[in-house]
Amino acid sequence: QGVRRCGKSTLLRQLAQREQIEERAIFFNFEDPRLSEMLNYELLEAVVQYQERQFPKKKCFFFFDEIQNVVNWEKWLHVQLEKNKHSFIVTGSNSTLLSGKLGTALTGRHYTIELFPFSFNEYKKIHPTKDFETYLDDGGFPRTLTFEKPKELLREYFQDIIERDVRKNVAARSTQNLQQIAKAIYETAGSETSYRNIAKAFESPPDTIKSYVDAFEYAYLCLSCPYYTFSERKSVVRAKKYYPIDLWLRAAVTTRTGLDSGKKLETVVFHFLRKKFKKVYYWRDKGEVDFVVESENGIQPIQVSWDGLKPRHMKSLEEFKRAHPRSLSPIFVSRENIEDFLVENT
Repeated sequence: QGVRRCGKSTLLRQLAQREQIEERAIFFNFEDPRLSEMLNYELLEAVVQYQERQFPKKKCFFFFDEIQNVVNWEKWLHVQLEKNKHSFIVTGSNSTLLSGKLGTALTGRHYTIELFPFSFNEYKKIHPTKDFETYLDDGGFPRTLTFEKPKELLREYFQDIIERDVRKNVAARSTQNLQQIAKAIYETAGSETSYRNIAKAFESPPDTIKSYVDAFEYAYLCLSCPYYTFSERKSVVRAKKYYPIDLWLRAAVTTRTGLDSGKKLETVVFHFLRKKFKKVYYWRDKGEVDFVVESENGIQPIQVSWDGLKPRHMKSLEEFKRAHPRSLSPIFVSRENIEDFLVENT
């Protein structure tokens, strides 16, 4: 699962090639307009029956792309897995693809892979001569790296995500309204985001704004960074920080000239930590610690600054240490050591 256009379909093909199962594999993209009138479990059943006729008494492999478009696919898949005859690889542009009862029912019987736009290390494999600053401008969506007019393509991505992956999950008045709110979230990237302030700007109830922002995150348009605390109540009432799924996507759709270098660096570090630890937090009292993760060794604070550590960063870390005396020694990330940090901690 992952944001639209990050390469999920390509990964399916690569997986089939690597495992040498292409002969017994069948691929279906459920966003194909030819299937629009038959997106239900009966179509899935017909596909399985067809493949079983081609390969009687053999295990088959079903690659179902954007399966969330099929009505009642969850119940159907559960039944198929109970039969234990075939393997199913499914993709979706929503982080709740295997949530709720289905995820519980499939505990121990499924493996989830989150796919994101290219990281800096992946970007370097494609463009070994380009530097970190160029990556901050190019972003990581695969096709945009070779596209003649990447900004126009990214704007199309943004509109598709809003229309196909967000709007159908919320009772929004219009796609345009959702786009404007999403842009507002992008413009506050890396800062604590107040639903109430956004609600005032758009003359909407705060609960409505929260439902929209949650939908943005489910669609991987942005990712949240909650406040770090052992108290669930305190965590819920504190504002979250949000980071764009891709820096170039943000630059393509917002009217501001862009994030400063420090916030861009912070976004890259956040994505790296999010992939490695799944859950990433921030902490604030009088000062702020940019990120906190719970590693195998303990609570790890991470401070990010483009041009090196400042006295205010040290004061914030001292505050954090008093609040969490068992925390590990802090990690400092700057432009000077970011490339080493990304490689050494992979």
